[in-house]
Amino acid sequence: MKKYTILFVAATLLCVAYASTVYKEQPKVPYPEGFRQWKHVKSGAIGPKSKGFAQFGGFHHIYANSEALRGYESGIFPQGSVLVFDKFEMIDDGNGNVIEGKRTSMDVMLKDIRYDSTGGWGYEEFLGDSKTERAPKMLMTGCYQCHSNKKNNDFVFSKMRN
Repeated sequence: MKKYTILFVAATLLCVAYASTVYKEQPKVPYPEGFRQWKHVKSGAIGPKSKGFAQFGGFHHIYANSEALRGYESGIFPQGSVLVFDKFEMIDDGNGNVIEGKRTSMDVMLKDIRYDSTGGWGYEEFLGDSKTERAPKMLMTGCYQCHSNKKNNDFVFSKMRN
């Protein structure tokens, strides 16, 4: 019995060691300091009648760093490209105007070879105005699943506004 226990423990440790070398947790995408000084790509609004309102509703503004700007021009985003999808509440002010409310979240995409399992992009969502509070890890997989529909556009949905 003791022999089988030792074999079981050894096999378990071997499996854990193997799994830790095969599965590497992807690095966190850093908060994009100074992104408001980057190029504004475009803005949009997703209203209550949209199917995507629950997740993406409100106003959004997209910003791109200099590397990402080259990607918009060529269609292939170089390493170091960062895109920011800055989302805000949509508020009816009672006077027939819809105004921007507080930030709900900020999605960030970072092009880096370390994210090879998600098309070369790292995905992150920062909650509210926080630079550290992040959405659950499973979001990275969900982001990639949706963005994989845009593989022919290097996984990017947006186009530069003329």
